[in-house]
Amino acid sequence: MYIGRFVIVAPDFGAYRVSSRSFPNRRITDRGGTLTVGPTPDAPENDNPYVSYNCVREGGDAVVVGNGSHVDPIAEKLDLGYPARDALATPLLALDYEKDDYDTPRVAGVIGEESYVGVVRRDALRVEAVTEPTLVATYEENEPTPIDFAGDASADPAELARRAYDLDYEHAVCAAGVTYDEGDVAVGYSNDE
Repeated sequence: MYIGRFVIVAPDFGAYRVSSRSFPNRRITDRGGTLTVGPTPDAPENDNPYVSYNCVREGGDAVVVGNGSHVDPIAEKLDLGYPARDALATPLLALDYEKDDYDTPRVAGVIGEESYVGVVRRDALRVEAVTEPTLVATYEENEPTPIDFAGDASADPAELARRAYDLDYEHAVCAAGVTYDEGDVAVGYSNDE
């Protein structure tokens, strides 16, 4: 099944996976602890504004995971001291779903003292506190749903990324993992290169 890009958010860890039929030539790079999705050197030229973005970024005493340009303003709201729920909801509401051919939802999560997952679709904005690993995706699985995905703050973020990459959903491209331990954030990623 193809569910597109997705986040998994838990109280002390998270993951993000790029799954794509249209733009598979992408990878994640680490830019000083901020993980960025961008084209591979051999990717065809395109002018799609939704292909490159930060997918993991620290903000305040938390870390954000997500599928687009909304990751940065969520992190910035956390830096300003917004509560995690509000820092997540405000940019999702302001930026809305992606105005592409598919009305692609924006998905994101905040992992910190309080952890939340959110999605903005054409028909809804949902932001929910999480107490267990919860998945939300751009297609098919676009409601926050518990998922059997083991992990904790001591997990290897690169291994979390690899396990997200290996989940049985179609068109995996790359993935990111993150752990949160009382303000200490660790990140890792997995590219199919």
